[in-house]
Amino acid sequence: MAQGVLPVKYEEEKKDFDSTALGGMLLFLDLLSKMGFLKIVRDNLKAKEDKQGWSDQQFLLLLLLLNICGGDSVDDVKLVEKDEGLMRILKHLEIRNSFGRLRKKLENKWRNGKKNVLPSPSSIFRYLNLFHDASQEELRVPHKSFIPAPNQHLLGFSKINKGMLEFLQVNSPQKTATLDMDATFIATNKKDALYNYKSFKSYQSFNVWWFEHDYMLHTEFRDGNVNPGFEQKRVFIEALDSLPDGVEEVFLRSDTAGYQHNLLKYCEMGENERFGRIKFAIGCDVVKEFKKSVYEVEESEWQPIYKKVKGKLEKSGQEWAEVCFVPNEISKSKKGPDYRFLATREIVKPRPLPGDEMEELHQQSLPFPNMKIKGQRYKIYGIVTNLDWDGETIIHWLRKRCGNSEYVHSEMKSEFCGGRLPSGKFGANAAWWWIMVLALNLTSIMKSLVLNKNWKKKRMKRLRFSIINIAGRVITRSKGLVIRLSKGHPSFDLLLNARRRISSLWSVNSFLPQILSVNVLSPQRNGPGSIPGLSSSLAPIECSICPRSSK
Repeated sequence: MAQGVLPVKYEEEKKDFDSTALGGMLLFLDLLSKMGFLKIVRDNLKAKEDKQGWSDQQFLLLLLLLNICGGDSVDDVKLVEKDEGLMRILKHLEIRNSFGRLRKKLENKWRNGKKNVLPSPSSIFRYLNLFHDASQEELRVPHKSFIPAPNQHLLGFSKINKGMLEFLQVNSPQKTATLDMDATFIATNKKDALYNYKSFKSYQSFNVWWFEHDYMLHTEFRDGNVNPGFEQKRVFIEALDSLPDGVEEVFLRSDTAGYQHNLLKYCEMGENERFGRIKFAIGCDVVKEFKKSVYEVEESEWQPIYKKVKGKLEKSGQEWAEVCFVPNEISKSKKGPDYRFLATREIVKPRPLPGDEMEELHQQSLPFPNMKIKGQRYKIYGIVTNLDWDGETIIHWLRKRCGNSEYVHSEMKSEFCGGRLPSGKFGANAAWWWIMVLALNLTSIMKSLVLNKNWKKKRMKRLRFSIINIAGRVITRSKGLVIRLSKGHPSFDLLLNARRRISSLWSVNSFLPQILSVNVLSPQRNGPGSIPGLSSSLAPIECSICPRSSK
């Protein structure tokens, strides 16, 4: 292209220099190595039982890296494969983990004279199709909620997720598990996708989030037309089965979709053998009978709800009160469970509409439950709970779920691959969603165990800008690889400290092989040295990086 108005032009290099735009990806490879991810996959996922072609470990590792580096479709693997430096690192690790004939086979397997390290998009599509069960599609009934049963391959993802969680629990034990249940819609134009109650075509994911660990404990992929409250008890039990050792007490939070009396009874009556009685706070339906009970509450019983503003408590304009309400579902038996019901109210600011009839039409169109109390219109919200705490404390505790779940759902669909489904087959999309969840949890583990507290609430785009998308050159030194960053790079010390923390983490499997021998160097450092205080017995990562040596 001739030089014109623009003062700079593009040119292509004549040869490869093994440079990478993803120098920080090594941290995630280190972390996967430390937790024994490849072994977890090998033990729990058997979709690729034949020894020909790519393995389960290779497919999952590629799709995890695709999520982390910012790709959102299968075709984006073509862009990742053009990163020569990253491909050289992955090839080095694969060959290092093989021996004898397998190593020679790997060295000679690159097809077409090219060193293809990653599966092609067509191979990925064929792999995802292994998780689809066509026989389940024949069981669908038109206009009825149906959740296809996952095949054995798809069930393997929950086991992999549990294995990763055990690694997190070993290094950061938690005795309490506050589980937040919520559903989210994934908008799509796929031909076989169904319309949800919001009148657009979508699939749906019902999620169980562990608040203390910032970890997606369990997820179930569904059709868009399935009611979010459908079979919540079963999903909750599956989530409880995924909790690792060391958890002693469980709490449950949910919006009104969780107002299912079989679920409430299961928690209150202590039907779970491991955890017994589970304490909960869940939004309840504001039905006609509930409104009647709210109307009967005396004005003196309404108490203000406070909020913190610059360290001081101020009235929020909302009030709460205990409500004497007994649903029909639990009034039929004297031995049934007994719950507390709370109500919050907030004044709805009137709009200047002419005439009472027009005002009534306006109130009916409001997107939230409302009612008139002594001439004043209020927004009403109901809560059912078995907690014996103060009412305002319960309300604030329940509301911690709201912003966090929406934040996680946004990140899953906009910053990972969850917002763009690859196939028209239900099982293939479910596998794609599960792999995205594994990438989300891997990032959460990275922020919890490896990076400092300041990174705990950082979004993925910040991690990519500061840590992952770092340019570097990959060079060979002493039969190992070195990633050389630019002089004085501001993230260099951060990368060194992160690798130290990864090396000091405890592994669930103490016999993990050493799979990494990649150094991180900066020209401003004097030379390679060992990490002070690092015990080789704890570190499956051989990371002789170049900090200031203690020797």
